[in-house]
Order: sequence, then C-alpha cells, then structure tokens
Amino acid sequence: MLGSRRGPLPFYLAAALVVALLGWLGGGWVWAGPLAKDAAFIVPDGASLSAVAAKLEKEGAIESAAAFKLRARVFGLGKTIKAGEFKLPARASMRQILGVVASDDIMRRFVTIPEGMPSVMVFDKLMANQDLTGTIEVPAEGSVLPNTYEITKGESRQAVLLRMQAPMQRTLAELWEKRDGKCPVQTMQEALVLASIVEKETGKASERPMVAGLYCNRLRGGMMLQADPTIIYPITKGKPLGRRIRQSEINAVNEYNTYSMVGLPKGPITNPGRASIEAVLHPGTTDALFMVADGTGGHAFAATYQEHNANVEKWYLIRKERGDF
Repeated sequence: MLGSRRGPLPFYLAAALVVALLGWLGGGWVWAGPLAKDAAFIVPDGASLSAVAAKLEKEGAIESAAAFKLRARVFGLGKTIKAGEFKLPARASMRQILGVVASDDIMRRFVTIPEGMPSVMVFDKLMANQDLTGTIEVPAEGSVLPNTYEITKGESRQAVLLRMQAPMQRTLAELWEKRDGKCPVQTMQEALVLASIVEKETGKASERPMVAGLYCNRLRGGMMLQADPTIIYPITKGKPLGRRIRQSEINAVNEYNTYSMVGLPKGPITNPGRASIEAVLHPGTTDALFMVADGTGGHAFAATYQEHNANVEKWYLIRKERGDF
C-alpha cells in the first residue's frame, strides 16, 4: 500500500529543528527578563540551583525555573551560586542573573544553622565559610540557636559564633520564665537537654508538643526515655549514623544512652530550635508513653504497650512493602 510507511525526517528539517532549539536556548539565555525594576534577591545559605531557580520564578525575576536550570547547566560554565543578598537589575536576563548570584558583589552575607544541627557540624560550616577568618573550637552542644545570621566578609569566626550563642541564652531564659510547669524538668539546662531530644526525634513541627508530652510523661513516671538519637550521639557526636543501630549500641552504658539509664542524658545531643524548647516548656496534653514511625514522616502514639505493639507491626509491614527487609 503506497504511502503507508514514513521515511526518516529530511536532513533540512532536522537541521532546522536543531537550529530552532539552539536559538531558543541561546535566545532565552540573553533575552531581557520580566523584572520591572531593580530588586534585592536573597540566596539562602546552602541553597541548590533548583531552590534558587524556584525562588527566582516565585519572585518574578524569571518566567520559568525549569528553563533557567537548563540554560544555567548548558551555558553556566561551572559557575557556583553564593549565599547572600544581591541586587538584580531591571529586565535582567538569565545570563545576567546567574552572573550576579555567582559573583562576589554581595550586598549582605548570611550563614544558616538549621534546627537540629549538632555542634560538630556548626563548627564544620563556620570553618568552611571562606568569608570568615580565624579559628574556633567546637561549640558546646546546645549553645547555638538555629537561625539565619548575617555576617561580614573578613569577620572572625569567633565573633559570629558568639552572635549565635547569645540568642540561645536569651531565648532559653525568656521561655523558661513562661513555662507552664507541666513537664518535670527542674532547670533550664534540663529543658535544653530534653528539647534537643525532641528536636532529633521528629522533623514534623506539628508533632513537637506531642513528642514532648510523651517524654515528660516518661520522666514523671521514672521510665527510661528510650530515644534512639541518644544512642547515636556518643558514636557520631550528632552526625548521621548512616546505618541501622546495632544491638550492642542499644545496650551500651554511657552518659547519653537513654536505653540503659533512667532520666536525661548528661547534656544536649544537638542544638534545638526555639519551637522544640517551647514544646518542652508547654508540652501537649497526652497520656502517650510510646511512639513509632508511621510511614508518613510522623509517628503513631500509644498509651499502652499493647497499642504500641500494634503500631510497631503496622510500621514493620510498611517497611517490608518498601523493601527495607
């Protein structure tokens, strides 16, 4: 049957498509952008190209985050995005924008300490920042308040660290004065220690009061806290373990492992954020004594061991379906 089979695309059409694609890529790289006037743009500390592209699109500096990422990878010549506040000129092209956020022409510089970052990683972050000078010791665990801090090029690391520690002292004192007394912590230091456990036990902000309430119940009842992060801390100083916890580590006797002791560890196991401290000093009202992951990033809570075993079985089945075993 004549005409039933199509041949390959003619060379001239293929060439035209390639030229059109290159024209789209190259033109979009240098065409004027949508910014109507000069604008300040902040690149968060540690932000990826994808995160910056999404932020640029959201703030109206570019029309497409996906197109910006593609062109930056093709034409960017290995440029590295830097953290800080930059000035984007009106109608800036994608090429101009990448040039600005990869330059040293920074209006303001920032360092971000995320909630739950242990002090060894705070140390690593400050020592790796080439805008800072001098050296520091690893700060005391729990002494740094997680936040975004402005820094000055050439500033000493010690000065920056002190600016991160002073807010923790103020925040802890402020929140301690407003505590409701429902959690049996006797001192600000005990509140800080328990807050560090709450911080590491859940990444779900809405769960913090519930987790805090559970641990307050255990403290009040003289039960072991049995918090997995307290097993890991003596091994890694808070860095990710990178593997499953061994039975020998669960049984280890030391000043942090709450599987082998009643009460709180000897000190914090990370730098908790304000919200985790507030959760300990205003815990949720609950009769929960047990919790286990629920497969959604949160936890299933239980007041009895029987309920807890049922929740554990559900979690086991979820992990089995995911191929963890």
